[in-house]
Amino acid sequence: MEATLNNEQQLLLKRTRETLSDIRDTLAESGAKKSDRDALADSMRQLDELFLLVVAGEFNAGKSSFINALLGKPNLLQEGVTPTTSQIYLLKHGETESQAPREKGVWVITAPVELLRNINIVDTPGTNAILREHETLTADFIPRSDLVLFLTSVDRPFSESERAFLSRIKEWGKKIVLVVNKIDMLDEEAGELDKVLEFVTQSARSLVGDIAAIYPVSARLALKAKAGQPDHWDQSRFAPLEQFIAKTLDDMGRFRLKLLNPLGVGGRLVRKQLDTMQGDWDLLEADAQLLTDIETQMQFFQEDMGRNFEARLSEINSLLYEMERRGNAFFDETIRLGRVPDLIKKQYLEEAFTREVVADTPELLEGRISELVDWLVEQDLRQWTAVSDHLARRRQDVDHRLVGQTGPREGTLVYDRQRLIDSIGKSTRKTIQGYDKEREADRIVSTAREAVMGLTASGVGMGLGLALVVAATAPWIDFTGVLAGISAVTLGFLILPSRRRKAKKDLETAVETMRHDLVANLREQFDREMRRSTQRIEDTVAPFSRFVRSERGKIDERRTALIEQEAHVLGLQQQVQGLT
Repeated sequence: MEATLNNEQQLLLKRTRETLSDIRDTLAESGAKKSDRDALADSMRQLDELFLLVVAGEFNAGKSSFINALLGKPNLLQEGVTPTTSQIYLLKHGETESQAPREKGVWVITAPVELLRNINIVDTPGTNAILREHETLTADFIPRSDLVLFLTSVDRPFSESERAFLSRIKEWGKKIVLVVNKIDMLDEEAGELDKVLEFVTQSARSLVGDIAAIYPVSARLALKAKAGQPDHWDQSRFAPLEQFIAKTLDDMGRFRLKLLNPLGVGGRLVRKQLDTMQGDWDLLEADAQLLTDIETQMQFFQEDMGRNFEARLSEINSLLYEMERRGNAFFDETIRLGRVPDLIKKQYLEEAFTREVVADTPELLEGRISELVDWLVEQDLRQWTAVSDHLARRRQDVDHRLVGQTGPREGTLVYDRQRLIDSIGKSTRKTIQGYDKEREADRIVSTAREAVMGLTASGVGMGLGLALVVAATAPWIDFTGVLAGISAVTLGFLILPSRRRKAKKDLETAVETMRHDLVANLREQFDREMRRSTQRIEDTVAPFSRFVRSERGKIDERRTALIEQEAHVLGLQQQVQGLT
């Protein structure tokens, strides 16, 4: 073909090959079906072959007799009222008539017919053939065709199988010529043919839109006319169809259709792949929203936990401040002149201070801290459960989308993401099922207690209550040396008020130190546990997050490439259509 092309045509052919090659590569990278890629490859190979005219229709539409009439060869193809065409016949030019089998059930027939010098004709099994593989073979030839002549019969115009098959042909962007055969069966004077043609025309255009042409013919009468009975020629109405074919399939017409065929196939596959990728994109968008939801949940979780933690710290602070208030009242009552006899009784003061000031503060503190730790552990578990529930619901959404299918194919995006979600779901379920709240609480409490008590020889193992007593009483409890040899006046007006103020100050300092150490440790422990919880969840979800980001990037890149290629196809189609 290239030897007879002018510069403009050669450039169009070159650009068509390049565009289709780009589409082929992008489809392969995008995971398009092998059957689609094979269809594109077949249509590209047709650029190097003769023009391919495919004749399709039901077995009783008279396809074989129509081809015999078109070629002027009465016995070239076997005719009959039963499905005689059980294979696909590829008709080519040859010096003699011959038949030979080829692969995939195709038979090659050669004949010395001038029309076959520039085109090949395919006679297909009927769309309603008894053997379903016949229809499959016919469908395989459609993407390779340059022009389709679709035959229907006046006795059964536009049957359901013809409608379905015609839709499939149109999906490939093929130019279709509709032939209504066997018009000799109708009474034209009674208007029967006009009614049939009106029905066929409306049905065809409502089904597939634009039809290149519609021709009513009688292949039987045309064959008689060419066999030596010319009186039947006008009645056969075959001349307009032959004129159309001759005009359409001249050198320019064949070149135009030759390029439009693979461009139509390429454009259809690009659009199909874009639609498929849109489904994958929507799936990943939902996954990205799921990850955003989890991230938002983690932010709310941290904020809520922070507020609740501060509220619980306030309760602990209140216990210590209440103890300090009782201590000040105790000092006011005890460190005065009338209680001098008691002030020299160290053991008595210690017991009284412990009983009236310290009281049940250590137990209450231990209880509050235990409640705080239990709450922290419980909330950590709840957050894991929330993440697991989110993933489970997402899996159910995908399962619902796949209802009725055999399941996603290995290596597809749906398969990969489903496997990843399953893995994460198993990990979260394993974490939740193995979550020992008591063990977690003991771990946190032990760490907090040891930090509060300090790692000195005397502090290790000391209970919180004992630590409070020591801290609160050690600075002021021994008055024996202070009281000896001091007059009552000096004692009442100078010494005891000074010692009372110092005792209050020492108690305030001791309680503040205790409060600061305790709160600082609890806050540090809280922050550590929050980071630990957040990090564990982030580490679990991270593979899925990376997968979603990566796949979205790939789809976006390939979608951009396909959109550009679709634009190139449309531009080339317009240029080819404009050839003169």
